[in-house]
Amino acid sequence: MTVSARSWLERIRALNLPERIRILNVCGGHERAITQAGLRTALPNQVELIPGPGCPVCVCPEEDVYEAMRLALDEDVLLVAFGDMLRVPVNVAKGEPRCLEQARAAGGDIRPIASPLEAVAIAQRHPRRQVVFFAAGFETTSAPVAAMMAAGVPGNLSILLSGRRTWPAVAMLLDSGEARFDALIAPGHVATVMGPEEWSFVVDRHAMPAAIAGFNPESLLAATYSVLRQSMEGRPFLDNCYPELVRPGGNPTARRQLDRVFRVIDANWRGIGEITASGYGLSPDRAASDARLRFPAPPVSRRRAGEMPPGCDCAGVVLGRIYPNECALYGRACTPRKPIGPCMVSDEGACRIWWAAGLREPHEHCARKQA
Repeated sequence: MTVSARSWLERIRALNLPERIRILNVCGGHERAITQAGLRTALPNQVELIPGPGCPVCVCPEEDVYEAMRLALDEDVLLVAFGDMLRVPVNVAKGEPRCLEQARAAGGDIRPIASPLEAVAIAQRHPRRQVVFFAAGFETTSAPVAAMMAAGVPGNLSILLSGRRTWPAVAMLLDSGEARFDALIAPGHVATVMGPEEWSFVVDRHAMPAAIAGFNPESLLAATYSVLRQSMEGRPFLDNCYPELVRPGGNPTARRQLDRVFRVIDANWRGIGEITASGYGLSPDRAASDARLRFPAPPVSRRRAGEMPPGCDCAGVVLGRIYPNECALYGRACTPRKPIGPCMVSDEGACRIWWAAGLREPHEHCARKQA
């Protein structure tokens, strides 16, 4: 029998909680569900829910976005990308296009898509044109891209790949000794593809309570209750609170396609730096479909290349070190209409989520629960 959100809240409120417990929710989808459902205000004051690094748009390297823009403007290509990527800002001189959307207004043939299959269809409709698919995302996005490539793509379609793996970012935080959380809620959709076992390191190496959650309040509150109980009892384990979709070993077909098409590489995360084994690159036998080899980029010197924009602290938000409204630009210079940093662009970015939920005040005046 499914336990209701109200029942989970009653169970949590009945716990003899410590003075403070900080729970990191890795996924941007989790943050959106938590904020929209008002779970922060519903939970006891001792429970602090911290947004984490699970926004692919937020961590996509600035230089990758810039490379996509230059391809669209300098080469005779038709560039396609997932819709959120079109508004991610890059660091350029004043007056130059600073995102793919502005590059399109400047004459680049740039089109938003929602599925890798749309990239194939566009390439088939334009056989005399070179089509580049700027493919950024985590495992749940990378798996369909791998499936597309495994099935075969038109010769005029190449991939500008910016794929990332979720768990290495959390491992980096924990290994650094600077993690500012006491328990972890891991993303159910990633575990559905890759298997829950990827998250066992949280318990095995760091003795930290962990649970995998889906995207409704019931699953998220079940995971919250689980990690609270684990913490109070001193008995950490990895709890699967999304059993309807998460199975041991994940999705074998998706994992085989990822292994077949991609190779795991060290990769850069915007504002954070390089994280070991955190990215996907095309396997050597897919070199013919690699846009970076098909269109080698000339060296370009830019100020702040690869960095966050001046004054932007999206990296702090992504790493769980600050809340969105603790960034000096939040709600002032940076809004969804005119985003300065990438966390205000995507609907998986914590800044955009908080703004959309009506949390408009800066940190010192915000009504959210303080640490």
